[in-house]
Amino acid sequence: MEPAEDFLLKLENKIKAKAFRTIELLKEFGPELREPFSKKIAGFNGLFELRIKQGSNICRFFYFFEREKIIIITSGFIKKDQKTNRDQLDKAKKLMNQYKGEAT
Repeated sequence: MEPAEDFLLKLENKIKAKAFRTIELLKEFGPELREPFSKKIAGFNGLFELRIKQGSNICRFFYFFEREKIIIITSGFIKKDQKTNRDQLDKAKKLMNQYKGEAT
């Protein structure tokens, strides 16, 4: 989705390269990709986070699966705290629901 692509293209080169490699892993392994690269978001049915760390920089992308084979990456953000920002989770859920044509 556009928000994820915009975020990805604005990342610094080193973390951007690592993000592209991690996305390739997601494409290769799909739902079988697990930690430390991917984690299911508790309380958000069907939503996952793609986890990227480069040095002290940490970023996350939210994604879900469409028909178990198509990966839809909704959005991304730079992680600054231990806990994932609730606003970012709500944004990802809203984008997922919009994609699926569901009411938010």
